[in-house]
Parts: sequence; C-alpha cells; structure tokens
Amino acid sequence: MTDHARHLDAHYDAPGARSGQSLTMRLRAAFREAGCDPDHLTLDEVAGIDQLHLGGRRASRSLAALGGLAPGSRVLDVGCGTGGASRLLAAEFGGEVIGLDITAAFVDVAGWLSRATGLDDRTRFLCADAAHTPLADGTFDVVWCQHALMNMPDIAAVLAEWHRLLVPGGTVLLHEVVAGDAPSPLCLPVPWARRVETSHLRSRHALEALLAEGGYAPVVVQDVTESALAWRRKHSRREGDGTPPGPALPGPALIFGDVFAEMGRNLRDNLAADRVRIIEGVFRASRPSSDF
Repeated sequence: MTDHARHLDAHYDAPGARSGQSLTMRLRAAFREAGCDPDHLTLDEVAGIDQLHLGGRRASRSLAALGGLAPGSRVLDVGCGTGGASRLLAAEFGGEVIGLDITAAFVDVAGWLSRATGLDDRTRFLCADAAHTPLADGTFDVVWCQHALMNMPDIAAVLAEWHRLLVPGGTVLLHEVVAGDAPSPLCLPVPWARRVETSHLRSRHALEALLAEGGYAPVVVQDVTESALAWRRKHSRREGDGTPPGPALPGPALIFGDVFAEMGRNLRDNLAADRVRIIEGVFRASRPSSDF
C-alpha cells in the first residue's frame, strides 16, 4: 500500500481503525438496528451512506443529464466511494458501471450494497489507484468523477490514465470541489481531509488547464456553488444545528465518525466564504496537447 492510500484509509475509515470492526460490519449492524434487512435494501434506505458528495443523488442526476448519459454506456466511476453514483447510473440511466476506489473498505461496502439492492449485475467494483488501473485500453465510453480529484496529488497521471481507458471521443463527467478566491485558509477538517497536507484542491482555472493539457476539450462547465451551499446548509441543520433527526438509518457519521458534523459545518462555511467552489462539467477526450 502506498503512503497516499494509507493516508486516505486513515481519513475515510478512521472509526474502523479504532474499533477493529470493518466498515461493512458496522453498517450492517446499523441497518439491523434500524429495522432493515442488510441483505435486502432499497436505494432510498441506503441513500444516507452511498453518495458522499455535495448534493447527493440530485447532483448525480444533474451531472448525468448534463452529459446526456445514454443507456448501455460503459462507465468508469472514479473515486466511487460506497458506490452510490454507480448504482444510480445503472438503475436510472441504464449504464454498465465499474466503480473504482483506492480505499478498500469503500469497495467492500460498494459490492455489498449493490448485491443488497439487486444491482450487482450492472455494477462491479475495483480497488485500485486511479492513476494506475489494471483495466484494458478503450474500455469505457464515459469516465465519471464526483468529489475525488481533490484527494489525488498527481492529476496529470490520472488524466493520462483516463485517456487510455476511454474510447476515442469519450467523455469525462466531472463534479468537483475547487479552490475559491478567498485568501483565508481552508477551515479543517472537511469531508475529504483532516489536514492541509492531504487536501489537493486546485482552482477552477488550474484544473481546466490540466484538463486541456491532458487532451480534454470542455463541452459545458458550470459553477453550481450556490445550490451546493443550500444543500449543505440544510444538511448541517439536520446534523446538529437544532433540527430533530430523521429516521434512524445509517448516515455518513458511521463512516467518518463523530467529527462528521464538524466537517459538514466547515464545508458549509468554506463554501459561504468562497474558500471553495463547486463545478460540474462535461469534457470530451481528444489528443493530449503534447501530441499536436
């Protein structure tokens, strides 16, 4: 395991390291306590733990619609986490999806949740570094990535790998956290990092420049910060700002630990202060600029 993978494991599965129980075991027990059969779950029941990005399922639907995702598309979901976007793309858009994540605990949960929701025939999951995958050239029509690049120190290598994996003219559908314009430092912890050394935010300009250098032409790119902030404010109230809790289904605190409410508040405040922004976009793969 690389240092990068160890840092991400320590961040995304901190409660597991302390308790000695796997994330899958903890979540299965939580579903049983909520009165659910952990081997037979609905997409609504798992919604609280299966899309660990701003906007939840609504944001994933928006990105898929923006990219015109067609039934039968072969999709690589990079940084898939617990697999929620992979399952949504399979169930609602007819995609054939492989989810990829460097965090083994997430990949284990993703496979279990797909089996439990009856979507294991159209989704499968792989534990690997996004910059170095064991997948064949030209395997995918679409690379899908939501809130993952800010965890990747070498984006150029990741973009080169995507180019190898995509068919000619394939597309990248991206929903990403980027650095804002405020000069003040990021309030930590946030959902993707507890320390500044493990946060790899880039500005929108810098990210788009890297995409262009990597051979990706923008089709449409839009700033969705305001809607993301409204969503985060609503969820911060639910997580500890005075709103009574909803049904006792598992939520992200079981993954991140008790610090998750603070992470959510910090993310809300970072968005409001323009320390971070959120973009969604569609990019088409061409030749890298170095080949021109």
